[in-house]
Amino acid sequence: MAVNLATIESVTKVYGTRALLDGVSLGVSEGDRIGVVGRNGDGKTTLIRMLAKLEEPDGGRITHAGGVEMAVLTQHDSLDPTATIRHEVIAGRADHEWLGDARIRDIIEGLFGGLDLPGFADGLDTVIGPLSGGERRRIALAKLLLGSPDLIVLDEPTNHLDVEGIAWLAQHLQNRRSALVCVTHDRWFLDQVCTRMWDVQHGSVHEYEGGYSDYVFARAERSRIEATEEQKRQNLARKELAWLRRGAPARTSKPRYRIEAANALIADVPEPRDASELMKFANARLGKTVFDLEGVTIKAGPKLLLENLTWQLGPGDRIGLLGVNGAGKTSLLRALRDAYASEGDVQPASGVIKVGKTVRLAYLSQEVAELDPATRVLQAVEQVRGRVDLGKGREMSAGQLCEQFGFGKDKQWTPVGDLSGGERRRLQLLRLLMDEPNVLFLDEPTNDLDIETLNQLEDLLDGWPGSMIVISHDRFFIERTTDTVHALLGDKKMRMLPNGVDEYLERRARMAAQAAAAPVAAAAAAAPATDAGAALSGGDLRAAKKEMQKLERQIAKLDEKESKLHSQLAEHAADFSKVAELDAQLRAVREEKEELEMSWLELAEQV
Repeated sequence: MAVNLATIESVTKVYGTRALLDGVSLGVSEGDRIGVVGRNGDGKTTLIRMLAKLEEPDGGRITHAGGVEMAVLTQHDSLDPTATIRHEVIAGRADHEWLGDARIRDIIEGLFGGLDLPGFADGLDTVIGPLSGGERRRIALAKLLLGSPDLIVLDEPTNHLDVEGIAWLAQHLQNRRSALVCVTHDRWFLDQVCTRMWDVQHGSVHEYEGGYSDYVFARAERSRIEATEEQKRQNLARKELAWLRRGAPARTSKPRYRIEAANALIADVPEPRDASELMKFANARLGKTVFDLEGVTIKAGPKLLLENLTWQLGPGDRIGLLGVNGAGKTSLLRALRDAYASEGDVQPASGVIKVGKTVRLAYLSQEVAELDPATRVLQAVEQVRGRVDLGKGREMSAGQLCEQFGFGKDKQWTPVGDLSGGERRRLQLLRLLMDEPNVLFLDEPTNDLDIETLNQLEDLLDGWPGSMIVISHDRFFIERTTDTVHALLGDKKMRMLPNGVDEYLERRARMAAQAAAAPVAAAAAAAPATDAGAALSGGDLRAAKKEMQKLERQIAKLDEKESKLHSQLAEHAADFSKVAELDAQLRAVREEKEELEMSWLELAEQV
């Protein structure tokens, strides 16, 4: 029987006159992987801070099992600003010690993109103080994961990680034995990692079995049976349920409750988007030309990002743009924006960007636009427009659109200066959409948005007729709102990826493997001229090469075995005894593979 690690008993937390949590009782046991969801401001962070005993409840109590070790990643780190990354993360280990530890290497490569920490001026010896919040957060996460806690508590761990980093973190947490409680708005991550969900709403916490997809099914079924949710929220749940059920099987884990009724909910729900109808409307609004690029070269200072790019954004195109940091995603959007704003007078370093005459561009950048803090929310929206045309004869007033974006009638009269970061982000996006653009550039639009607001934004974009480019690390949002994925892989080119995010991750993994193999191949090519090579007789040389080929076959077999074990871990994620057994096998395979790889390298030096 699983040991209970932490217990929340009849906990109450009050802010002002509002009960954020009211009589909540929950427990975390060994092997639990719990995702925490809910609207911004409903108490998710407060709940996990009290669970970690970083904040005291007003009523009830929090208890931890004796000797339980807990590691917590909060929104604000406690790193020493005068220390180096080496001091905080490696913590006094000698280079040969940590470089010889596969677990440490995996964590550093997974979170920083390489053992030399590309992107940090002095690598591991970079001083922490001047670093950005996102860089500090990755350091804090690496420091936490290098420990061996019984319970890991994470508050928005995917913030500031790219698609690759998020995929690595999901795989890493799946392979760990630690229990997990995680607050995140990344729905793909929740589906990959979590086996239970806590939904924080109106002072209560509802528990659900399964990952995010299972939670959506259960929530829709609960709404149908209890008939307590308002019609708008039911419709959103049904629409998202339809999207999830029609998606790839990998989106969902095995449900642990009767889903026939949930399936009945979506029997009459149409596809999220009527693509042909939207394309027809987009052509009417935009004509044939939106953005045409011919032989375009884009630079950031002296750095060449894209070279001789010929590409077209057509009417109705919905494109997700992925890429490694510094590959030029944001620079590309800015070049298109500048050409639009100058009516073609401002052009890139070389080549031509043609802009359609009917284009009305709205660009949501990563920076939140500043507004007069005394302006009320509704006033800020009405400054742009009083009503917005949604197409097909549908109109919405500024107030109605505010409500759809989570600004209720009372909140609409809140001064902008009193809004949270997430609420300002919502307001920025709302003001853009009120201007009735027919082309949208969204650069990390999901930052600071809770899952319910993301659902509402996706629902709004489903019926939005126009062309769109989305840059986002939120894999679910990319797959949900766009039709094709393009990638910048750091080689100054843009590629269309038919298999989307999965293909991007596969290509990046191959590039990383090739980069790691290059120094070995170069050393092997140069080896015959070395003293060691000269010392081998003809027979010894043939024997060494034969042994290397044998080792390569053994390593390939272990690679295949490791891949199968990863698949089995995902398949048996809910069976904790099976997971423990498979995890032990996986560790043994990795250790054996490392030994063989070291033997191969030693032979390569001789040959």
